[in-house]
Amino acid sequence: MKDTNVLKKYGIEIISQLSTLEINQIAANISEKICSSFPEHNINKSDLFVMLSRLNMYYAKFNDNSAAKYCYKTETIYFKENIDFENIETPAIHECLHFIQTIKSKSGRLLRLGLYKPSFFYSTGLALNEAAVQLMASDATNAPIESVKYYGLDILTNSPDYYPIECSLVKQMTYFTGTYPLYHSTIYSDDIFKNTFIMKSDQLTYEKIIENLDLIQEYQEALQKETLYLSYIEYNNQNSIKVQNSQQKIENLKTSIKETTLKTQELILTSCTKSDLELVRDNQSVREFKDKLYNFKELLINTENYTFYNEFYCQMMEELDVKRELIKKYGVLNVFKDIRENLALIETRQESLNLFQVALKKLKELFRINQENTSAEKNNDK
Repeated sequence: MKDTNVLKKYGIEIISQLSTLEINQIAANISEKICSSFPEHNINKSDLFVMLSRLNMYYAKFNDNSAAKYCYKTETIYFKENIDFENIETPAIHECLHFIQTIKSKSGRLLRLGLYKPSFFYSTGLALNEAAVQLMASDATNAPIESVKYYGLDILTNSPDYYPIECSLVKQMTYFTGTYPLYHSTIYSDDIFKNTFIMKSDQLTYEKIIENLDLIQEYQEALQKETLYLSYIEYNNQNSIKVQNSQQKIENLKTSIKETTLKTQELILTSCTKSDLELVRDNQSVREFKDKLYNFKELLINTENYTFYNEFYCQMMEELDVKRELIKKYGVLNVFKDIRENLALIETRQESLNLFQVALKKLKELFRINQENTSAEKNNDK
């Protein structure tokens, strides 16, 4: 009964369970793609195969356009009934990555999901984590870059159908950090990406970006619901005032998505670029800074009459000229780089789980080992 209520909440209707052969085929294909795509993260293919092959998997119907869903409460992945297991789709890898990154208490309470930390009071990072997982899944399938348009925004992305705005913004963040910290934190559920980005900007900037990403996702979910409601009242010939109000809400939500997206992009660009400018100390770093800022335009989310990037570029070139003159006059400038940046990618072995430990944890969860719950955990779950 409990599982039925959970599935209803997530809009899942079970059709049938996958066979052992089908599950093993999925586990083999996905473990191969993930391990070959991200060798720098030292994921053991055999361990990953065992983890995925022990999962419960079902064919199901969804109340949305999802191709697959992972539910941590039932420790199960649900696939749409016509999924092609010969060519594993990006959504299937996406949901398997959610399984890999899930950390739960003995009582089943979610403690962490990659870059997302649930809280009883205020949780943030859900949109960041979804975008990070989707970027990894898109990279694993070598998804091509496509040009799409949403809410008046022109976007180049390799994830046109799933979280395109969020993915584009997070990719801008990795332009300054590299993908290694992001993908490491996605798999191992640690703070390496957070710490690295803060070193490239600052704490408040990081928190604001994460907050904005969550807002964008919330706006899009509200827009989807309002669009369905508008279709309903139009179909049932409701009065024109209700229709007009709904249409206005839709336009307001689209505007909010657009404005929040551009503000977030500008925050990423300005904070990280100004931090990079502080490190310019010789002619070589002058050239590198100029090239880096110029090449950012390949990741730019654009819209009609959007001039921010060009104006900011000109401003930075003026400040760079000042640095160039100082270098010409005094030679190499002394720059004291915060040593924390070098430490941002370092965590103790005790804090960073290797895949064997992750595999062992997952197997323990799946076999329901150590299910004794403390009274405190029961109270918290309530």
